[in-house]
Amino acid sequence: MPIIIDCEQRSDEWYSAILGNVGASSIDKVITTKGEPSKSRDDYMMTLAAERITGKGEVGFTTQAMLNGIEREAEARTFFEMVRGVEVKQVGLVYKDEWKLCHCSPDGLIGDNSGFEVKNPLSKTHIKYLLGGRLPTEYFCQVQFSLYVTERTSWWFMSHYPAIKPFIVEVYRDEKWIEKCKTELNAFNEELLEMVKRLA
Repeated sequence: MPIIIDCEQRSDEWYSAILGNVGASSIDKVITTKGEPSKSRDDYMMTLAAERITGKGEVGFTTQAMLNGIEREAEARTFFEMVRGVEVKQVGLVYKDEWKLCHCSPDGLIGDNSGFEVKNPLSKTHIKYLLGGRLPTEYFCQVQFSLYVTERTSWWFMSHYPAIKPFIVEVYRDEKWIEKCKTELNAFNEELLEMVKRLA
């Protein structure tokens, strides 16, 4: 059963909670959109092994675009709530179960059966999403993994850019991909545990 952790994202508590376990934003380093092992799999495993052994995470590079996205997230969430007439509850993260081997950090949860992911990209990227008219391929794994972790039915994806209409789409579970993901994730976590045992 999913476990919801109420804490502020990017807080010390949050960083501690995600340490050494697979997250939705990095699941594409384990499995591809086609359900095949990712070429980044081994490198990601070694990163997580180091986090488990040291108890510390590596600080990633933050671009100005990423900072802008973080700043605009609240505005986008409020806009979505107004447009859809729903309440988006903010949470720190959700673990798949009591084993805490994987998680997602959603931009919000909606009721009992849905979730929310918002992106605040560059203007040209936002236009590309609008013209594409469907969930961008680069976020397929993240959204489907969030559905797997939370055991919810659907996930709302929103791309937001000031002064341009938003792109909003509801995404449903892809059970075939989720089954492949479960298999790859179990194998990944078993290998990760063995790696830590060898190095610790």
